Order: sequence, then C-alpha cells, then structure tokens
Amino acid sequence: MADIADLADLMGSGLAAQARALAAGDVSSRELVERSLARIAETQPLLNAFRRVRAGAALAEADAADRRLAAGEAGEGFPLLGVPVAVKDDVDVAGEPTAFGCAGDFPPKSADSEAVRRLRAAGAVIVGKTNTPELGQWPVTEGPAFGATRNPWNTGHTPGGSSGGAAAAVAAGLVPAALGSDGAGSLRIPAAWTHLVGIKPQRGRISTWPEPESFRGITCYGPLARTVADAALLLHAASGSHAGDLHRPPPVDVLAAARRDPGRLRIALSVRPAFAAARQRLDPEARAATARIAERLAALGHEVVEEEPRYGLIGLTFVPRSMSGVREWAGRVPDPALLDARTKVNARGGLLLGGGILRVARAAEDPLRRRVGEIFDRFDVVLTPTTAAPPLRIGDLSDLSSSRTDAAMIAACPYSWPWNVLGWPGMSVPAGFTTRGHLPLGAQLLGPAGSEPRLISLAAQLEAEERWFERRPGPVCGMAADHRTPGGLAGAAREAVGLEEMPPVVGE
Repeated sequence: MADIADLADLMGSGLAAQARALAAGDVSSRELVERSLARIAETQPLLNAFRRVRAGAALAEADAADRRLAAGEAGEGFPLLGVPVAVKDDVDVAGEPTAFGCAGDFPPKSADSEAVRRLRAAGAVIVGKTNTPELGQWPVTEGPAFGATRNPWNTGHTPGGSSGGAAAAVAAGLVPAALGSDGAGSLRIPAAWTHLVGIKPQRGRISTWPEPESFRGITCYGPLARTVADAALLLHAASGSHAGDLHRPPPVDVLAAARRDPGRLRIALSVRPAFAAARQRLDPEARAATARIAERLAALGHEVVEEEPRYGLIGLTFVPRSMSGVREWAGRVPDPALLDARTKVNARGGLLLGGGILRVARAAEDPLRRRVGEIFDRFDVVLTPTTAAPPLRIGDLSDLSSSRTDAAMIAACPYSWPWNVLGWPGMSVPAGFTTRGHLPLGAQLLGPAGSEPRLISLAAQLEAEERWFERRPGPVCGMAADHRTPGGLAGAAREAVGLEEMPPVVGE
C-alpha cells in the first residue's frame, strides 16, 4: 500500500494519524507493525528500549486487524484498530513474563492486565514490553537485568525512569505512543527528559487489575506520546475500571477536552518543592524553562501568579507506602538474591514501616488533600518544573548506596511525587531544551481530583502555540562502538520481524 517514504513519514505522524490512515486504507497494520519491529531491532543495541518484543505475535495480530479493517470495523468503537503500541514491563501481557526490571526466570502470564485488555479491545497491536528499572524505583532506566536504556536526544544521558523504555521508544519513533506507569513521577519525569507529553491520570482512571491498587495506591498507569491529542487518545482507550479495583473515579471526557478551549484560567506558578530530607536545588535552566512556559500561558490570556501549595510533611506519608509496595513486589521475584542491594534495603524498610505506620500514612491522605487542595479554592491549575535538573548521565546513580541514591534522585526530581500521594492528575509537557547539550526539559501542570479535562485542554492550547511535536531527535540507528552491548542482537537483530520474541539485551 504505502511506499517506503510515506511509511517513514507515517511512523512519525503519531497515534491518531496512524489510526486515520489505517481506517482510510492508506496503509495496512502489517506494514506499520513490520516497520515498528524493524526500527526496534535497528535501535535496540543502542537505545535498549525494550525488554520483550512480540514480533511473531504482533504480526499475527496485525494480520487479524487488517481483516477487521477490510470488513469496515474501524471507527469509534475501535479507535486504535491496527496501530502498534508498547506497554511497560510492569503490566501483564498474556504469554509474556512481567519482570518489572528484575533479573530472574519469570513465568509467562496467563492473562492480560485490565489496562492491556482495554487497549486490545480498542484494536491496538502490542509490539512489546519496555524497560523499567528494578521495581520502578529510580528516575533512570538502568539495571543488571537488562543494561541501560538511553535517551534518543543524547545517548550519553538517561531518558528518565521508571517509564524510561516507553519514553525512549516513543521519542525515537519506534511506536507512536506507549503506556507507562507513575508512582513518583515515573511518567512525567521521562516525558520531560525526552520531549514528550506524559499524563498521570486520576488514581483509578486506568485499572491496575489484577492488582486492586498498585504500591498502596501511589502508582497508576498513563500515556506517553508526542502530542496532547495522542496522549488523550491512549488515555481514553486504556481508561476504565475492573470490578476488583479499589479506586473507581467518575468518568471524564478526555477526547473532547483535547479539542476544547480551556477558557481563562488562574494558574499558580510554584518552584518550591515539598519538604524532603535531602538537599534540593532548582537548576537555572529548568527554572528558566518553566518561567518561559508561564510567560507563554500569560500571553495566551491566563492569569499566572507565583504561589506555593501548602504541602506540609507530605513526604512522611509517601515513604511507608512506597517501601511497602517494594516489599510486596520483591516477595514475588523468583530469585531474591538477584535483587539490587538498594531494593533489599527498601524492602526491609517496607517491613519496618508497615502495619500501624502504614495505616497512619494512609489515613493522612484526606487531611493532606484538604491542606494542599486549598490552593484550588483560588487557582485552577498549578504550574511547576517537572524536574529540578536536566537528564542525568548514564551511570550517575550506579554504585551508590541506598541513602546516596535517594538523595540524588530527590535532588533531581522533587516536584512530582506529592501528586501520587494525593492521587490527583498531573501532566508534563515539553518546556524547551538546555542551552548546553540541548537536553529536553519539561513543565508540569497539576490539578485537583478529576481535572484531567482541564489540564488536557490547557496543554493542547499551549501545544498549538509551542508546536513542540515538530522537533524530534536525530536518527537513531545501528550500534555505536562506545555503547556496544555484549552480543548485541546477533545477525542484524536476527531478522526481528520473523521472530516470536527478541531476547533482551543483557548488561552493557
């Protein structure tokens, strides 16, 4: 159908554009999936974005999608029919293990998670599962189980974490969008560091089933994409509850929001993070990038005022929930001896901070919502930097003790995690690049419960002015000698489009 040039352009066109092209018969799902698999194979030795690639299964699903497209099934009920997407390796895909960044021989899952089931129901073809650090604990995507995932904008730097593999895959154009997760900024941080839109929705907006809740309610799933409309489309497709979910918020219309003017809003510009027991310093370039977005919003007619949320000691409620979640997941790995020493420390912390302390931390959530939520009596949206620093270099957090790792990541990423405690929506949008190194930076839009439509409308308005989707990283292909992984993917990725599964890259 499509010639090579048109297909290359279409691969970079985004989620909605690919869905429209498929529905119009301009391209086949098999062509798109083959191109996606080929790009994954070409870039995997350098970017290392994927833990699992479902080449054979994805091609079979693409052929099935083409039959459905030929029968006229594309439309509102199947908005992603035939489109290749990726999911993070903390959600279950039937027939694949869920290793969540850990080493070991994990058994394949017998069923899809609810979020993956909904993506499939929308017609999406799942091409693979993307890399994540061990149990999603760090804002870099590196580990002994799979090596380091690299940033397409500068491969000496991390794409962030813990949804770093998903972000690298979307930024490099391997897939038009991906589903990640966010437990302390794990969607928003990689979005900021790879020039993407990342949405952490309201807790429960996307089901975490077969977990009734994830990491004691602080983690949720959400989309990464190059445009607001594409992120909203993936969010729409994945949203919905399972009967076993502990959190089931009222539905919201995110698709219409991406096309709607937000009206004139009052926006609080905040650059002071919540208190944490670590030194924090906002990098001047991150500050300048957020200030520029504030100026742009003011020029669009919004009232932007410097004001800080009253966070109080919100960090004391985050740590018990986070460490309890690490402890629970660490108990599921096939060989605990293979866990990172820092994971073992956090799992022990989960034991010490469980029981009564955990119950107190959960009980503090409603008072904290009232305290922090007071700002929304006066403002519609809070604007902050997404991170306090540009993307870290590969290896910056390697070989550090647990306490030094915590201090380093809190210093770099202090702005996102309070919204995980509160369970409220937040999203990161591109805010520009550093003057040295041209590394991406992001700004964060935060709202109260159920405010995804407002945040999406505001981000779409900003995107129309900024047109950040027009700027992409340079071509990423082949294998740089200084980034070579042992064995790479032998035999030119072993003809990935003909494989049932490409083996993960191990080590660096």
